[in-house]
Amino acid sequence: MKEVGLASPLSRITPKRKKNLLPCTTCFHLESFISDKDLKTEGFELESCRSMIALMDTDGSGKINFDEFRHLWDKIKSWQKIFKRYDTDHSGTINSYEMRNAVNDAGFRLNNQLYDIITMRYADKNMNIDFDSFICCFVRLDAMFRAFHAFDKDGDGIIKLNVLEWLQLTMYA
Repeated sequence: MKEVGLASPLSRITPKRKKNLLPCTTCFHLESFISDKDLKTEGFELESCRSMIALMDTDGSGKINFDEFRHLWDKIKSWQKIFKRYDTDHSGTINSYEMRNAVNDAGFRLNNQLYDIITMRYADKNMNIDFDSFICCFVRLDAMFRAFHAFDKDGDGIIKLNVLEWLQLTMYA
């Protein structure tokens, strides 16, 4: 299977642009670099790009630097491989059952209620999930797991947040 579009974008960014990628510039890069006939996509939606920036924006500046961009790109490449593994008919979508397996393959362990929520949120009326929605879901899962682990100082699986902390966590993720 041919890998399309995801290996070369970093080599096309000039050293000057590597210094500080702006969210809009990054979104446009992501849109133009992800175009892939196998995935039936011409890029990411703006909201997907915003979610990706939020995932990698470690200092809350609304920007990502080159190292953060590289880390994001590695995640997208990894998730793309998972998506393609389940998109066996090359329709550009996977069904909700395949999504459960894909989520597990990515290392996220969820209960049935969360799988149902993912389907309600990310699937279309035919219960299919396209690549953009797939990436949005994985970006959200990754961000929420990382945030939870950051708050879970003693590693017991329980965190305590006040309402402002909760809002900050969920509104930007």
